[in-house]
Amino acid sequence: MSITQDQQLTDIVIGDLMISSEKVAHVQLNNPLEHALLVLVKSGYSAVPVLDATYKLVGTIGKTVILNEILGLERFEFEKLSEMQVKDIMNTEIPTLSKDDTFMDGLKSVINYPFVCVTDDEGYFDGILTRRAILKYMRKDYYLSKNM
Repeated sequence: MSITQDQQLTDIVIGDLMISSEKVAHVQLNNPLEHALLVLVKSGYSAVPVLDATYKLVGTIGKTVILNEILGLERFEFEKLSEMQVKDIMNTEIPTLSKDDTFMDGLKSVINYPFVCVTDDEGYFDGILTRRAILKYMRKDYYLSKNM
């Protein structure tokens, strides 16, 4: 018998699967694009959350968006990296989850995104739920059910 047979998927909450905010690379609204690109390259992530000065989630920013912004007709215009800020090009149309949302809510949200940000009721950033975390949970459940 698998975990999902013992326990309804609706009983598993996002808070059990998410990566806490302390462990997540992020940038802030007023950071220059140069800083955001450095964070992205050093972390190895394709996108990271964008927070305001009070640590509320306001969007995400990714490598592709930054590179598209500095791509000129004949060359990369690297000077734009220090002239522009994250808030100028970040994506604000992003899905969010809360710690109390169900596993199935999380599964639906990561179908189209590699990660989804988790916020509290006031919009403060709590962490992220990754597609990897969902898949690891499903794999663990599958192996447990095979070995019983």
